[in-house]
Amino acid sequence: MKLLAINASLRGEHGHTAFLLNKIFEGAAAAGAVCESVTLSKHKINRCLACDKCQAKESYLKCVQEEKDDVKAIFNRMAEADIIIYASPVYVFAMSSLLKTLLERMYSTADCSDLRVSKSGLMFHHINSRISSKPFVSLICCDNLEDETPKNILSYFRTFSRFMDAPQVGLLVRNGGRLAGYGRDAARQQIFPRLKDIYEAYVEAGHELATQGYISKTTQRKANQEILAVPMFHILKRIKPFKKNFVKKARMFVKPQGQ
Repeated sequence: MKLLAINASLRGEHGHTAFLLNKIFEGAAAAGAVCESVTLSKHKINRCLACDKCQAKESYLKCVQEEKDDVKAIFNRMAEADIIIYASPVYVFAMSSLLKTLLERMYSTADCSDLRVSKSGLMFHHINSRISSKPFVSLICCDNLEDETPKNILSYFRTFSRFMDAPQVGLLVRNGGRLAGYGRDAARQQIFPRLKDIYEAYVEAGHELATQGYISKTTQRKANQEILAVPMFHILKRIKPFKKNFVKKARMFVKPQGQ
């Protein structure tokens, strides 16, 4: 089993996304999987020019950018993987621009004149299944505790799965990043005891991916649980007066670094 993580954080190897990916890899490697990560912030990824030259006979499925950046090499690594983990923080209510730019470059791997119907029954066109149809996990990180925050990315990958015939074998949404100290502040685990269980669930998620090819619903629930051990918090956080009081108390945890 070979897992490939696409780390789309602008903080690269120093962010919360990388911390959580390392937890997944810890469990997967212990189960014998080969784990690799592509840190997009370290690569040159040019935007699609929508020039349609990749659709022309003389340069069929060949992107004009492929000799100028690292996308072809990244696609080759994706083709070699058994499972891909698309990992991105939420930036302005969407996935990072790094990941979106990479995914848009998949256009050059598809023959858009070869119309087809996907396995899910959607009208589409030819795709390169070696790249686009891999079983995948979505890992979404954000600071905000609002359920609304990751909705655009959740919706995107549901649609991506159906059009690309790509099974979504896991969905991990980790909110409260700043409150949790982005996993790198050991003292926060004393303040928020649930973090220990959450991180253990990420390790278990990696183990399950390596041994059974998907993350169980039980493990996803543990990994996605709120970090606050407050009864009915998922309901309370919808109540405006409660939120205002919570925000006042939370300010002590969200001061900029160095203050």
